[in-house]
Amino acid sequence: MPVITCIEDLRQLAQRRVPRMFYDYADSGSWTESTYRANESDFRGIKLRQRVAVNMENRSTATTMVGQAVSMPVALAPTGLTGMQHADGEILAAQAAEAFGVPFTLSTMSICSIEDVAARTSKPFWFQLYVMKDRGFIERLIDRARAARCSALVLTLDLQILGQRHKDLKNGLSAPPKPTLANLLNLATKPRWCLGMLGTPRRQFGNIVGHVKGVDDMSSLSDWAAKQFDPALSWDDVAWIKQRWGGKLILKGIQDVEDARLAVQSGADALVVSNHGGRQLDGAESSIRALPAIVDAVGSEIEVHMDGGIRSGQDVLKAWALGARGCYIGRAFLYGLGAMGGPGVTKVLEIIHKELDLSMAFCGRTRITDVDQSILLK
Repeated sequence: MPVITCIEDLRQLAQRRVPRMFYDYADSGSWTESTYRANESDFRGIKLRQRVAVNMENRSTATTMVGQAVSMPVALAPTGLTGMQHADGEILAAQAAEAFGVPFTLSTMSICSIEDVAARTSKPFWFQLYVMKDRGFIERLIDRARAARCSALVLTLDLQILGQRHKDLKNGLSAPPKPTLANLLNLATKPRWCLGMLGTPRRQFGNIVGHVKGVDDMSSLSDWAAKQFDPALSWDDVAWIKQRWGGKLILKGIQDVEDARLAVQSGADALVVSNHGGRQLDGAESSIRALPAIVDAVGSEIEVHMDGGIRSGQDVLKAWALGARGCYIGRAFLYGLGAMGGPGVTKVLEIIHKELDLSMAFCGRTRITDVDQSILLK
């Protein structure tokens, strides 16, 4: 086993161990992937002020996200097909997040179902909701999340229609993989992944198959899903979902100040500055560039989170300094999961926490709650 020192080490290991179509699904953006790349690269232009001769003892990265105590301001983002990066991936990631003291967010498009994850964790997790045209299904999904004691609902607003991701089209993405010659040849080079999948019954979209009339297998699911994302989604639907859910509501996919103000008016508890990891509108602004204007406009009225491009604890520190009160990691934890399973997710959290803790100290702060823009070079 190679020595793992950073998220990039885990990315390289995951690329070797995960079948191409699922690795590419996680590690790609839409069209030219310019926004996907900018999400990560724009962090590098933000420089930190190093301070010296400051007492660095008794440091703490602990804070809260929507009222929930967290060991650091990081949550595992909702990611589809997580259980195709590694067998039982959502369960393993949820268990790692719980043990580390950070939130895990289960995607509507997960392989392991809400009930699967709830049965194998001891603390509430968050659930991410996509709005489908079948409102009866959405009502049942919200009710299932409540029955599973999910402590927050993360409503994704930026996937009314699907952005085009060239790699997915070229790979013929499907879950499980179609038995084409190219796929079989690629799978032959991933014995660890194949053995894991043979040992689990969870190989389909667990929140959907068997919960929608007429959707009993992957072929019927594909037809249903292609027609179900709702391009007519509006703020009226947000109000309806808030009322139906009745608990903590987080709105994900906000990139514009005007939309941020509408999010405040909706009565949501938090918003997530996000461009869906660069997987929707290619050419959109990176999340870290969009963050300051949104914080300035509404940060005193609603809790502002962000996702997109977080690959280190320094990225978390920079986002916090710019006003984000929580950061979501998607690809980073998927790299760890694909590379090493559950221990890989734990390794990701350990790496990010250590980098956050040390960088905060080098900037002359001992508590994350005392960090502000003064740690950044203007």
